[in-house]
Amino acid sequence: MPGNLTLEELKGLVDKGEIDTVVVAGIDMQGRLMGKRFHARFFVDGGHTETHCCNYLLTVDMEMYTVPGYKSASWSQGYGDYVLKPDMATLRRIPWLPSTALVLGDYLDHHTHEEVSIAPRSILKKQVARARAMGFEPMMATELEFYLFENSYEQLRDQGTENLRTVGSYNEDYHIFQTSKEEDVMRAIRNGLYGAGIVVENTKGEAETGQAEVNYKYSDALDTADNHVIIKNGVKEMAHNAGKSVTFMAKYDHRRAGSSAHIHQSLWTKDGKPAFADPSDVHGMSEVMKHFLAGQLAHATEITAFLAPYVNSYKRFCVGMFAPTKAVWSADNRTAGFRVCGEHTKGVRVECRIPGADVNPYLACAALLAAGLDGIEKKMELEPELKGDMYAAKEAREIPTTLRAAAEALHGSAMLRAAFGDDVVEHYHHAAQWEISETDRVVTDFERQRLLERA
Repeated sequence: MPGNLTLEELKGLVDKGEIDTVVVAGIDMQGRLMGKRFHARFFVDGGHTETHCCNYLLTVDMEMYTVPGYKSASWSQGYGDYVLKPDMATLRRIPWLPSTALVLGDYLDHHTHEEVSIAPRSILKKQVARARAMGFEPMMATELEFYLFENSYEQLRDQGTENLRTVGSYNEDYHIFQTSKEEDVMRAIRNGLYGAGIVVENTKGEAETGQAEVNYKYSDALDTADNHVIIKNGVKEMAHNAGKSVTFMAKYDHRRAGSSAHIHQSLWTKDGKPAFADPSDVHGMSEVMKHFLAGQLAHATEITAFLAPYVNSYKRFCVGMFAPTKAVWSADNRTAGFRVCGEHTKGVRVECRIPGADVNPYLACAALLAAGLDGIEKKMELEPELKGDMYAAKEAREIPTTLRAAAEALHGSAMLRAAFGDDVVEHYHHAAQWEISETDRVVTDFERQRLLERA
């Protein structure tokens, strides 16, 4: 659901003294909220029309380093401004921050006021418009997994991460008693997000020590991505409020299962009918759904860099820990990269199990949507279902095992260049190349421990 406040309602809350701060946030390449905190009176009296931000926000890396080589912004261009235009449909209260509301915004060109093509939210909006022009409304949901630690972020900053201590001490998948130990945080998450207009369905323990998952109601693709980034930021803030910390790293420890962000997808017609459903089919799948899934399989390698954006992301793809290694489809099979769920119901859908919790949801949803729509447009034939243990399927299509391989496929993708534009592909290929070069450059603790004496 969109945000739960109108501008007039916000004005009333400001007049009553209930809201004194409004966060205006755009989305960066990493999927983080970037923006400003406004005094609420200034915001409602006119500040809601637009604000400005440095255009380096779509060229910096995770450390906010000004990465060289981008065409959109650089030192030679002086790092000018973007307009950050609030999307008032996303305006909402943020119950876990005192007297605070939040609104998401779009980056616009300072001179033309057109949406910036490389901005993640703009990329997804373009693919949603494409689907709607074809007569479909794309509906999606993401599942967000994360690890919850007893350590605070401040302790980790000052003492290092060697002594990370998870809440709980054993696998807590669906475990009620074990997850009771983390209820101070998880209850705050459920109620806080619900109060922010996000329809939370449940939280649960996941398949590892200290691992949790939050599930929220499916919605249209853009709203789902908006909810995703608000949830990630909110979970971090609420854990911090409780003196704890979380991580959404795809793989924080090689000995433990990774954290995923499975993406469920379906198309509906403009008159509200499920375009993926056909009761007469063996799996309840319509021809539209088969073409859509065929497109995602055909382009699976090309879109992986948008589903797994960091070198660390690829360490999650390992046998026996519920992360996929094969880009194939199977019905209700958690070892496949693409799982068909809800057979013979109007909720039949494709679950892509490739993305990790580190994903930028706008880019991932846009890439999946672009690939699926290409399959519909070209009426691609769906390959046969694979059954059984996909880990053991030696001849099955592999998910790229490194960001280097995925970035090369991204750069050479004619489909993505047609769907997103050359500027977008070049921009995010450069981001991947920088991530690779930084990881190649840095000496790790593992290397020191292994080689310092023995080499």
